[in-house]
Formats: sequence, structure tokens, C-alpha cells
Amino acid sequence: MRLRTLPRSFFDRDPRRVARGLLGKLLVRRSGRRLRAGRIVEVEVYLAEKDPAAHAFRGPTPRNRVLFGPPGHAYVYLIYGAHFCLNVSCLPPGNAGCVLLRALEPVAGLEEMARARKVGLDGKRALERLTSGPGRLCQALGVTRARDNGKDFTRSDLTIAEDGFRPRRIAVTPRIGIRQAARRPLRYLIAGNTFVSPPRPQRTPRRKKKGP
Repeated sequence: MRLRTLPRSFFDRDPRRVARGLLGKLLVRRSGRRLRAGRIVEVEVYLAEKDPAAHAFRGPTPRNRVLFGPPGHAYVYLIYGAHFCLNVSCLPPGNAGCVLLRALEPVAGLEEMARARKVGLDGKRALERLTSGPGRLCQALGVTRARDNGKDFTRSDLTIAEDGFRPRRIAVTPRIGIRQAARRPLRYLIAGNTFVSPPRPQRTPRRKKKGP
């Protein structure tokens, strides 16, 4: 597999442009000569001070300082006390913006990914679920906050690279799994790809019972 690691200039721009450009690229975890890699098929954009759903909305903190640093670095956080999410920082230092990696199409190191997730690979359904979701892809590639937060995607064991693949069509939808600013069209995915994460069912508010 011949890969070219993306340069820092790729990430030093509007996160919406970065998001479109990331679709079809490869997220790669190297361990010596072994590698685990998946094609990025779904992402979401977060726009800092203009976006109440973004972690950087209220400004820099010890937790989110990576987002205000140089572009092209990993921002990892924990949700529900159990699952890690992986983001890439965008824009020049001092300007927070990022892209959340939501789903991958497994390309290399599938057996190792399955072992990391403690799942099997029998059948198409199992393969499609291997890295279809931000928590699943982090587990499959061994991404944790302690190990990877702040890592440079241009020069570490966790990189984003290209192999010449170009998606035929990109779809844009509202973000999923959030409550604030949920209707903004900031979710980008490769149209028709079966490895995107399944949308969570929306809860229907209960109707109040009318009195007698």
C-alpha cells in the first residue's frame, strides 16, 4: 500500500473544507511494520465560538487546548465514560475548529482491529460494524486520550494519508447524536457507503395526558 501522509497545510483551513477533503483519505495506525488502516467515510464539523455544540465554544481550557494549537493534531475525548472520540484540529493557532472522524471503511489490519474490539469478522454485517462509529473506530485502532491526545497527524504513529482514492459523491446532512445546533448541515459522508455510522433514533417527546 503506497501512502502519502497529508501535509499540515491540508488542515490549515476552514473545517468544512477539511471535512470534504478528508473523505476517502486513510486513517493509519502504525506499529513497527504492521499497520491498521481505514478509509474515512463519514465526518462532522465543529466550529468553536460559532457553534454551541463544539467543545471550544466557551474558549480554551486545559481539556480542549489542542483545538487552539497548530492544525493537524489529534483531539481525543471520552463520552459516556466509556468511548473515545477522535478529532483533527483545523485553522491556525488560536483559532479553534475541528473535524470529528465518525466512521471508517476497514482497509488493512482487519484481524487486529477485530481483536482490539473483541468481535468477530464473520459476515458482511460484522465487517460493516467494525469501525462504523466514532467509538468503534477508536477502539479498533487503539485510540485513547492518554495515548493519542495532542499527537501530530503529520509525523507520528497515527497519521492521515492518501492513496489516490476519490469519492464519487459526497452527501451533507445535519449532525447526529447531539442536541445543541443539531440541525446544522455539518455531517459529511461518502454517499452510498455502507460503512457509515447508523443514525440514532430520535426520541419522540411524550404527550401530556389531558385531564378529565
